[in-house]
Amino acid sequence: MLGVFRRRKLMCQQLVELITDYLEDALPRREARVFEAHLAMCEHCSEYVVQFKATIAATGRLDADTIEPHVMDDLLSAFRGWFEEGPDLRSAGVDPDLR
Repeated sequence: MLGVFRRRKLMCQQLVELITDYLEDALPRREARVFEAHLAMCEHCSEYVVQFKATIAATGRLDADTIEPHVMDDLLSAFRGWFEEGPDLRSAGVDPDLR
């Protein structure tokens, strides 16, 4: 992912991959500035961040220690498949060309 920041530009899909780190203040300052520069020019990603923050506010935060082991296994299994195959953007109503 470091190569993304060498170009000083961020693609929408890359922003999606980094949003959690950004919101948790885990991105180094330079990378956070690149992230914010993308938000300043991309209406879609700006709205995505707003929606992401609203989801966090509505659902609260889960601590890994509070999740039952069987639930954690189910989540990890679901996400493992999701990342390997990629999301079905069309069924989610998203134009895959926006990635």
